Amino acid sequence: MDCLREIQGKEAHDPMSTSCNCNNKSVRRVWVPGPVIVGAGPSGLAVAACLKERGVPCEILERSNCIASLWQLKTYDRLRLHLPKQFCELPLMGFPADFPTYPTKQQFIYYLEAYARRFDVRPRFNETVAGAEYDGTVGFWRVRSVGGKGGEMTEFVCRWLVVATGENAEAVKPKIEGMEEFGGDIRHTSSYKSGDVFRGKRVLVVGCGNSGMEVCLDLCNHSATPWLVVRDSVHVLPREMLGRSTFDLSMWLLKWLPMGIVDSLLLILSRLMLGDTSRFGLHRPATGPLHLKNLSGKTPVLDVGTLAKIKSGHIKVCPGIKRLKRRAVEFVNGKIENFDAIILATGYKSNVPSWLKEREMFSEKDGLPRKPFPNGWKGENGLYAVGFTKRGLLGASMDAKRIAEDIERSWKLSIAFGSQS
Repeated sequence: MDCLREIQGKEAHDPMSTSCNCNNKSVRRVWVPGPVIVGAGPSGLAVAACLKERGVPCEILERSNCIASLWQLKTYDRLRLHLPKQFCELPLMGFPADFPTYPTKQQFIYYLEAYARRFDVRPRFNETVAGAEYDGTVGFWRVRSVGGKGGEMTEFVCRWLVVATGENAEAVKPKIEGMEEFGGDIRHTSSYKSGDVFRGKRVLVVGCGNSGMEVCLDLCNHSATPWLVVRDSVHVLPREMLGRSTFDLSMWLLKWLPMGIVDSLLLILSRLMLGDTSRFGLHRPATGPLHLKNLSGKTPVLDVGTLAKIKSGHIKVCPGIKRLKRRAVEFVNGKIENFDAIILATGYKSNVPSWLKEREMFSEKDGLPRKPFPNGWKGENGLYAVGFTKRGLLGASMDAKRIAEDIERSWKLSIAFGSQS
């Protein structure tokens, strides 16, 4: 309590003040008059920009050395936005008019950096949040961060905490029997840049989502021989239908028709354009693509050329893995094939349970808000979440606006209350 009084007392002179020796530990303590945002990805940048426009100061803590570290450091070179740019814009600033419909990875990063400059968003880089909890005694959040080469511990004290680490904070790397025996290159897609290093090699890609499909195509284009593990059913849709993006068409149809009918129309058009995908080992779920997305967050694959390579035999589809052997893989159907490398396109997960000491808003099981979209953005005691909607950047932008509006109301009340006291 004494530490908090000390920090608040110095706020008028230096809002980023002081240090103390509580519990015999030297901890630098920082009073933040506005919210602390954890994560400087697109979601965190969007909240910060919306707050800036409303005159509310904030502090962004980012564990990496750059904004949008997932995009800059952990994505493959050929990546493009899977949805048209108008559905991926952050609040208050659109993409440059000369950008293509599906911007490249490099163009998207350029857009985010320009966005941060325009709204003067300056994160504290190399700050890894080790823990955050609400102190009910004083009514503030305490956010502990380790930063710098020396691992200095800083405790940020604030009224509002925005969790912007998102659904894709940590790579999911499944344990497969025999991994230590395989002897070849096993890497997650977060470490995959290009198929160039796999020329002439047999590569097994585990996971048939958008990333797995696109990595297979990239391997093909670099003269590798990719195999694709498909364990579950999957919806594969054309990226465009009837002269417009499939996503855009879906959103337009949903304005007039029930979701079940829209799903049926999408599947009919997909069958006409792509044929029966089950003939190639890609069996569709019983639930329609939009309904499945709403229920589980599982995104349909938007085909950018991979299916043609599967049909031609350049990419081979195989069942689940039973175990790995020396430079070989035994599948659940008993077949054994030799491989030089394995790429794990097994996705990402939230890391919120590892640092946030709160279990009412976020599930301890998966680190996602317990309330489904559109109600998962706000918790208790000034806690907020952005980037967890399973609806991409469009959902993040919607939540960023809500969060900024809500914090602004509290911010103005706190100023009015403070001026009267």
